[in-house]
Amino acid sequence: MISPKTVLVFAHGFIPSLLLAQATAVEPPSDGQPNAGLILMGLFGGLALFLFGMEQMADALKAVAGERMKSILATLTTNRMMGAMTGAFVTAVIQSSSITTVLVVGFISAGLLSLSQSVAVIMGANIGTTITAQIVAFKVTKFALLMVAAGFSLMFFSKKRHLRHHGNGIMGLGLIFLGMSIMGEAMHPLRSYQPFLDLMIQMENPAVGILAAALFTGLIQSSSATTGIVIVMASEGFITLPAGIALVFGSNIGTCITAMLASIGKPREAVRAAAVHVLFNVLGVVVWLAFIDDLAALVTGLSPQAEGLSGMARLGAETPRQIANAHTVFNVVNTFLFIGFSTQMAQLVERLVPDRPIEEEEVIRAKYLDTELLTTPSLALDRARLEILRLGDRVKEMLSAILPAVTKGDVESLEAIAKLDDGVDSLHGQIVRYLGKISQLSLTERQTEELVKLMEACNDLENVGDIIETNLVSLGKGRIADEVTISEGTYQVIEEFHSCVSAALDAAVLAITQKNEEAAQIVINMKDEINRLAASAASHQTRRLVASEPKRLAAYTMETDLLENLKRIYYFTKRMARAAVPGRIMRGVEDQTIKVGS
Repeated sequence: MISPKTVLVFAHGFIPSLLLAQATAVEPPSDGQPNAGLILMGLFGGLALFLFGMEQMADALKAVAGERMKSILATLTTNRMMGAMTGAFVTAVIQSSSITTVLVVGFISAGLLSLSQSVAVIMGANIGTTITAQIVAFKVTKFALLMVAAGFSLMFFSKKRHLRHHGNGIMGLGLIFLGMSIMGEAMHPLRSYQPFLDLMIQMENPAVGILAAALFTGLIQSSSATTGIVIVMASEGFITLPAGIALVFGSNIGTCITAMLASIGKPREAVRAAAVHVLFNVLGVVVWLAFIDDLAALVTGLSPQAEGLSGMARLGAETPRQIANAHTVFNVVNTFLFIGFSTQMAQLVERLVPDRPIEEEEVIRAKYLDTELLTTPSLALDRARLEILRLGDRVKEMLSAILPAVTKGDVESLEAIAKLDDGVDSLHGQIVRYLGKISQLSLTERQTEELVKLMEACNDLENVGDIIETNLVSLGKGRIADEVTISEGTYQVIEEFHSCVSAALDAAVLAITQKNEEAAQIVINMKDEINRLAASAASHQTRRLVASEPKRLAAYTMETDLLENLKRIYYFTKRMARAAVPGRIMRGVEDQTIKVGS
């Protein structure tokens, strides 16, 4: 029986061919006027294939190289030029400046990069995006169906995951060229339609061309698609090189809309990274606005000439490569021009996008769980790990504050600790939902095991928070209500036990969030020390039980409950630590309710 996935994959290869046949088989109207419906169908159908091909190719590249690209970015030095080169390389490989920017934001948030360092990476990412224009400028549309067929064959017949990813990428590239071919065929009748030619002449005005391309790019959310359409129009001889350059400039401004929309509701670091993107692109266009003709002359000399052709035929043969080269020169020169001012740009952006007021930050929301990374499981899992670190820090804050509050504090201090658990519950819910989305992706066996461990660790931290918020806060309130006093000697015994449990929690969070096996082993080996301290505390309590003090029995019960809850907290820290040891999944994993893989 043929599976739905097989049908879908087959449709990916068959439907584009059908669309191409339909777009080329319809006869033009007898009156010589272009058929608007047919042209629009070809344009939007071709654009849809182009965008879908871009997504297919980008997904394949991220699946193949995503984790290695993350490692390359993570090893950035303070050298600005190295940062720009790294940003260009990573973006060229994964075909997504958005993913590069998201990774950079994560490194800023984690303290691995400063904002001024990230400026160079974002500049380099703009260079990396020009590889798309260089690819589509090649005259290889006649091989589009061959690439679709080859990619489909790899996806359909190969049993190896990496070969299927490569097939997906080849097929995506074929769909890009196929979409361009369909758009070119659809626009061909407009060569003799004077109103359209008059409209293209208006693009010679830089302001008109920039505005039109900026609006179109903001609408379709893809500067690569806009550049692709510009190259298609150039290959049909509709636009001159200066007009094409103006349209490319406009696409660079239009993509800023995408960056700003993506930063809405995100942490300040993400908003600042988007602001850097906007500032760099807009300033770059402003600087070049008066030099469009000079840029055109430069790339004309750099690009191959079509000898023996004239008129629209020569324009269509030469202009696509010239526009692609202009796009590259524009971004490379801008990077070299502005990279020396990265510190000043970072300072300006920090003034334009200041930190939120403290009261605004009291609303606990995830900082690292970016949905754009869900297409790359390895990167998404790293983001979940960073968010679990934030969750762990909040639970550690609760554990640190609870001992003095439960033994000596007032109701207000206990309520403040209980309120911290609201943030723990909120973060826990957001992390679990994010991990649930990752679980629906196509994961490797290692990634599946990592996801299960992170889910279990997240639940363990939430359980610790609940023990503190429900059990220990209630004990403290009971102490106040019953007017029970803890002796100084007993407090020191409990404090020693509490310090050991706190150290175990610190090491467990380190183990799970940084894959630190040494820290995990420390927690596991603390079992003997925990048992020794528990026995010592029990002996101390037995001696204190006969002390002639008021409400000694109530105090004994409260002290025993406090120690028992601390022992339960250690149990959860030990579970977390065991999860950090490779090849070991904790007891209870089989009870997980999330779906792993699909």
